[in-house]
Amino acid sequence: MIRALTFALLIALPGAGFANCRLALLLALDVSSSVDPAEDRLQRGGVVAALTAPEVVEAFFASDQPVALSVYEWSGRYQQDVLLHWTMIDGEAALVAAAERVAASVRRHSDYPTAMGHALGRGARFFEEGPDCARKTLDMAGDGQNNEGFGPQQAYGAFPFDDITVNGLVVNAGDFEGEIGLIAFYRAEVLHGPGAFLEIANGFADYERAMRRKLVRELSPAVIGSLTGDKGPGR
Repeated sequence: MIRALTFALLIALPGAGFANCRLALLLALDVSSSVDPAEDRLQRGGVVAALTAPEVVEAFFASDQPVALSVYEWSGRYQQDVLLHWTMIDGEAALVAAAERVAASVRRHSDYPTAMGHALGRGARFFEEGPDCARKTLDMAGDGQNNEGFGPQQAYGAFPFDDITVNGLVVNAGDFEGEIGLIAFYRAEVLHGPGAFLEIANGFADYERAMRRKLVRELSPAVIGSLTGDKGPGR
């Protein structure tokens, strides 16, 4: 009786069921006003296709320790909405169900600016509400620089990011006047933590390929001596 009560209490605790998870992976999708409906469909479809691609599935299950996955969309300073709550990916059925949840999601905002600092701050809070895995990675995707509120560097100083790595996925449209500036902005301002790296999509049509590459790199078990990313050791 006491043992059963103890178990019931444990599974009710935040993060219960995530014991020994090797990675908490949080995907952040840009739905600011610069992303039109067709581009958003490519973005969501790209995430779904990438999550279920054979090489990504293999990377998810490259270790006996599971991965916890969550997805949210962001735009303005108050517009951050969860598409997939923290889910332990402990088998292919769980991964397919997670992908289906993202596929069924509906964009909630389309007319707000790019408040990346606020989005990062909310991401840090999502990690506090989630599992205590061995590593924590936030995937910040976007097609523009911060243009509302405080920026990424202020977010890193104000929110608990000490144990969180932030990688970037730049959607680099070929006809975007500031495309080089956007890549430089991500490298200088967004990437954060040991091994942080940047993946570049050549427009939203290339989003799936870029996401697949990034997920494989993030999900593959770390190899000692290979933790230096685009920014070098942590900042």
